[in-house]
Order: sequence, then C-alpha cells, then structure tokens
Amino acid sequence: MGPRVVLLCSLFGVLLGQGAEQISIDDCCKDGQKHASNTEDCASLPLISESTTCRIVQEQCCVTVLEDNLCTSGINMAKDQGACDSLFANPCETKTTKMCCDCCLLGKANQEQGLPCDHNLSVGYQCSLVSRACCVDGAPENQTTPIEQLELPNKDETTENGDNSVLTDQCNGKCAHLCVGNDTCACSKGYKLKPDGKSCDDINECLLGVSNCRGGERCINTEGSFRCQREVSCGTGYELTDNNNCKDINECEAGIHNCGPEFECQNTQGSFRCTPKVKCGAGFIQDALGNCIDINECLTQTAPCSQGQVCINTVGSYICQRNSVNCGRGYHLNEEGTRCVDIDECKGPEKVCSGHGCINLVGSYRCECESGYIFNSISRICDDVNECRHYPGRLCAHKCENTLGSYKCSCTTGFKLAGDNRNCDDLNECESSPCSQDCANVYGSYQCYCRRGYQLSDIDGMTCEDIDECALPTGGHICSYRCHNTPGSFHCSCPITGYTLSSNGRSCQDVDECLTGTHTCSENQSCFNVQGGFRCLSFECPNNYRRVGETDCFPENHGAGLRDLSLRQLRCQV
Repeated sequence: MGPRVVLLCSLFGVLLGQGAEQISIDDCCKDGQKHASNTEDCASLPLISESTTCRIVQEQCCVTVLEDNLCTSGINMAKDQGACDSLFANPCETKTTKMCCDCCLLGKANQEQGLPCDHNLSVGYQCSLVSRACCVDGAPENQTTPIEQLELPNKDETTENGDNSVLTDQCNGKCAHLCVGNDTCACSKGYKLKPDGKSCDDINECLLGVSNCRGGERCINTEGSFRCQREVSCGTGYELTDNNNCKDINECEAGIHNCGPEFECQNTQGSFRCTPKVKCGAGFIQDALGNCIDINECLTQTAPCSQGQVCINTVGSYICQRNSVNCGRGYHLNEEGTRCVDIDECKGPEKVCSGHGCINLVGSYRCECESGYIFNSISRICDDVNECRHYPGRLCAHKCENTLGSYKCSCTTGFKLAGDNRNCDDLNECESSPCSQDCANVYGSYQCYCRRGYQLSDIDGMTCEDIDECALPTGGHICSYRCHNTPGSFHCSCPITGYTLSSNGRSCQDVDECLTGTHTCSENQSCFNVQGGFRCLSFECPNNYRRVGETDCFPENHGAGLRDLSLRQLRCQV
C-alpha cells in the first residue's frame, strides 16, 4: 500500500466509521487496488457499499495504484532508453508517465554533473522523490548524499516515542528522526521528509526502482527498507535458504529416500541415487532389485573373440573356440571343427536350474520347475509362485500364508483348521473350561453363564461372583425381619422368642403360647396370647357366684337357664 493510499485511509477512516456500514475503510481501499491491478476503469467500479465515503476511497485507491504503475513505467524508460521522446508517439501514455520519466532524467543529470541528489528545485514533491531516487541509484558506491552521510545518534542521546521515532534535543524535539542543525530535520535511510519538514514517510524502494533485487526476484517494500523474494520456487529436491538462494536437500541424511534395505542412498544435486550394497562380479550386471544377471558378452561386446573363433557365452564369462563355421548361442563346434552341435546345458558344471529339473533343448534348455514354482524365461530360473496372491480367497477359508514352493492355511481366533487343512471348524472353547460355572459354545467364540444367585465378574467376564441379595436396593423387602446372605442364595430369620418363620420362608408368624401350652402361667392364672408373647392374669368371681372353667362364673342354686345367661353376660373381661 503506497503513501498516498495510507493518507486516504487515515482521512476517510473516521467518516466511514460513523456510518451504519459494517465494511471497513481497508476493505474499500483493497477492492479499489484489486480493480486497478486488472487495469479497469476507476470511474466505473462496482460498488461494495452504498456509502459515499467507501465509493470515494475505492476510486482514489484505484487511481493511486494506476498512477504508481504509470510512474514506474516512466522511470524504467528513463533508465533503459535515456530519453522520453517515444512517449509523444504513444497517445495511450498519460502525463504521469512523462512526468516521472523527465524527473528521473533530471536526477540522472544531477548525478552526472556531480550535483547533490537532494536539490532544492521547486519541481513538486513527487518529482523531487523520483529525481532523488534516480540520482542515488546511478551514483558510485563511494558517493552519498548529505542525508545518507548522517548517522543515528547514540542510544543514550535518544528517546523513543509511541511510533518508534527518534527525537533529539538539538531541535527541541521537533524532528521525528534526525536533526542536522539550524532547526533543520532529516530522515533516516529508507524514509523521506514530509512537506511539514518534521515527519518522515517510508520510501517505497520497489516503486522507485532503487532496489538491488536480482533477476527472477520480486521486490517487496517494508517499513524503512525492502526485501527480495524469488518469483519461481526452487523446484523438487531444493529448499530456499535465508539469503534467498536455493540449496540442495540431502534426502539421505533427512531420511526421506525410498531406497530398500539392500541399497545404499547416495545424494545427488536435486535428487538421490540408490546403489546396491552387494556388488556383482565381473560378467554380471545388477538389475533394479539388486539381483546379479549374467552378461552375454558374445552379444554385448564387439568381436570378443579373434577372427576364426566363435564366442560361446558361459555363466559369468565366455569362451572362444576355433570355428570355420559361425555357431549361434546354444551351439558349439564339434571336435573336428566341421559343424555346430547342440550344447547340453543340463550336463554342464553350472547348475543352470538351481536344483530343479533340467530339460535340454536344441540350442537351448528349459527348467522343469517343481510344484509351486514357475519358470522365468528372462532369468532362466524357477521363481516361487505366490499362491495366496494368484488365487485370493480360493485356497483357504480364512487366512492364507505363502511359503517357499507352497502355502499354508490358518484360522482366525475361535476356529481350528479342519482335516482338509483348508477349511476352518468352530473351536469348542468350553472343553477347556474357561468359565467358573456354566459355559455355552457359540460360533467362533463362547459365552459364560452363572447359576442363580451369582453374576459374571466385570473384570474378566468369566468368573461368577456371589450376589448379595440382602444388599440389593430391594433387599430390605425380601425378609420381614432379618436377611442373611449365603453363597448363591439367602435366608430370613425371626426374633428368638414369640415368633416362628412362616411356610414362605420370609414372613414371621406369631406363636400362640397359650394354645401350644408353652406359657408359664400358674393354675390360678389365665393365659392370654399377645404379639410376640403372652400374658398371665388372675380371675376371681363375685359373691354368690362360683367359677366354672377359667373365665366363666354363674350363680349358685340357680337353674340351667341362668347358667347360659352367665356364660353370655357374666364373663369377666380382662
């Protein structure tokens, strides 16, 4: 964002903040800059807000970026061509490009004439900046402007304000950066003095073209300086260093290579190479898997044998025989040297089939591989057949494991291999008594059960633990008096005297001691049953009455009719 864009944001920020719009001033300005980068007409931008302030900021930020781009074109023309005449022939160029081109030529002229780059000509603020930038850019390394010769004061002689500006006492705190005497202010390197003569603005070195970025690098302006960033990435196998250079990545040290255990990793520029740990001897070549393959020197070498001889390849080498006839591979001259006869490779000293059956053919041979192997026509050896991979799901019911020359089947947990060594039968785990009480076999597993009064342990799910029925939430309602837990069950009890346990085993029934004759009342006392015990009471009849039984009285010398009355009415109540 250029200095003028920052100024616009500060001017309109308060106005936009007072409205009801939720779009910030930065959003309005960034939208205008985006349309400017697409070289659109700044006067007809699509509005992102109904606010008049936002529309003004959009348009001005767009115009500012376009003018900066035009100014940069003028500066580049002045540096490359040394003249601005071609701008008159191009009606599409504006006066901004012409002004920046002319002002850059003015700065270059000052440099060539040895004049100071910070001239006091009244050519305008922007023209002065362009002129100074082109003057400084073309000056030799030992030539500096008076402002650039100034050094910052010592730290002990300065104070820092809220916006990181350095003040001095020589100008009574008036200058934002430096004081050069006579109440004159100056700025540090990377800044320019504002028209107020006190404050300093950041110099956009990228916009003025005074950066030292190399080809293929993009200039990015920072506060008081700039930085260079590569436009194109380093590519695969390289990484960008802090000084903006591309450095090779050592994949071997970083452990990001894909070399197998039989290979060693060797780093190369931008990549790496896998080299076999085991080296093949003479007469062999190593393939991508590290195997040693015989070299047919008779084919790969030009005339390995002298004239009049025939070349016969052998494992790891070759032989030359006298020949009046050129015999091909698989043939050699007979002892007389008159004709070519077949070589029986199966009878040679080399084990061409590595222990498998060998069948000699005319001019060649073929290995007769055992079951579980297949003949490799390239390496001419018998390779193991991975039956599990060739016939997935067809050989074994559960799991298939390849072995050398064959395979074997296995079963998952809960099953055992059947008699055909292919299918899997359910394993009856209950035969090994894994449960503490009852066990039920299920397909591929088993389930433990407990008898009444027990429950499975939460720890192993196989051990049965006693259930304390008396401690259950409903345990207080099991027995009418007292509950006693027992392994796998419980029992109820009643008070020691006066009660007996009923037939349901839970309720307590009162004992009638008077009826059972277990009371301790005397002959002159009457027994009365109560809950949990009995009472002994004495009974005396009134005068002219005599006692009949334990509780009845009737008058003396009276008839039988009065006796019935006594039984009903003269009964003594306790």
